[in-house]
Amino acid sequence: MKCLLLVDIQNGFCSGGNLAVPGGEEVVEIANQLTAEGGYDLIVASQDWHPADHGSFASQHPGSAPFEVGTLGGKPQMMWPDHCMQGTVDAEFHPDLDTSGFDHIQRKGMNVAVDSYSAFRDNDHMALTGLSDFLAKQKIDRLDIAGLATDYCVKFSALDAREMLPDVKVRFIEDASRGITPDGVKQAIDEMVRAGVVVVNSADVLAEADGEVRTVTSAGRSSK
Repeated sequence: MKCLLLVDIQNGFCSGGNLAVPGGEEVVEIANQLTAEGGYDLIVASQDWHPADHGSFASQHPGSAPFEVGTLGGKPQMMWPDHCMQGTVDAEFHPDLDTSGFDHIQRKGMNVAVDSYSAFRDNDHMALTGLSDFLAKQKIDRLDIAGLATDYCVKFSALDAREMLPDVKVRFIEDASRGITPDGVKQAIDEMVRAGVVVVNSADVLAEADGEVRTVTSAGRSSK
């Protein structure tokens, strides 16, 4: 059972968004191809869904500026611009992203008192989103992860998947993801690899899916 997790491909993280990732919109076409041709049994997407007064917003801390490190809940916290606020265009999926095949949308970041980079749990690890239980019930054995941003929400989602779904092979699709800084991306990939995440690209995934279809067809059964 193969699952694709698309992380936070939202207007807020693409050009013109409140927290744009350089080249963020470039992943949309690749994501669409993966959902259509990647041979996945399950497509899941995460969505940042912050209340307007979320504690990670610099605007909620007088004297703070975006991208400064402050505190939230007594722990260090990067202060972000207001982004992906519930019900706003900024929080919507990119308009060119094909959402018609999504089987499950996991919203996150709704607790004003803690940030939530991972699609699986809050940053303090005190509250789960429910995604790990959902995927376990689907009996997936492979989870491919892509989206925005590599050095934050994608990385933490991949690391949590490795820890919370220990029997699942977790892969990071590098060319279907974009990060905030080159150094941050490199460090994130190194950290994921050390944790046992396999790095692939979309061509690998599509070639695998094509091979599986050809094998099934040659065996005389209808392809997926």
